[in-house]
Amino acid sequence: MENEDKKEVKIETVSVDDKSQIANGKQNEIIEQLNNKIAELNDKYLRTAAELENTRRRASLDIESVSRNRAMSVAEKILPVMDAVTAALKVNADDAGIKSMQRALENAFSQIGIVKIESIGEILNPQFHNAIQMVDKPDENTATNTIVDELQSGYMFGDTVLRPAMVVVSK
Repeated sequence: MENEDKKEVKIETVSVDDKSQIANGKQNEIIEQLNNKIAELNDKYLRTAAELENTRRRASLDIESVSRNRAMSVAEKILPVMDAVTAALKVNADDAGIKSMQRALENAFSQIGIVKIESIGEILNPQFHNAIQMVDKPDENTATNTIVDELQSGYMFGDTVLRPAMVVVSK
């Protein structure tokens, strides 16, 4: 019976300091959770902002591309008018009306950004010239593949060839 009388009871003591440590532990856990949530939301915000900026940039490039294509389409439709004016000047070089029309078209082309491809005297460049005929050298100073005549002018819009020049090249 002696063993039965001696029962040990463990008593856990809790102090005010322990209570604040438990509360601080919970607070630290809550602070950590909130900081993680803030980091997650900040990451989502930055990704959304980057996606929005990329969308704006793509839309701007698309708008620029559409307007460039539209301008090129209009320019291609005006080129036959310039060809007709140039042909008329070959027939009647002194006509003031035709000269005026040519100057007006050239002025409009320069404002739009259409540039005539210079050909005569240049070496054949397949990017800008379409050789449709080869002739003997007009003189000894003319190099092979030099353009000696232009049958139809070529034009560029910015860095894009609207139409290559149709040329006659020396052998």
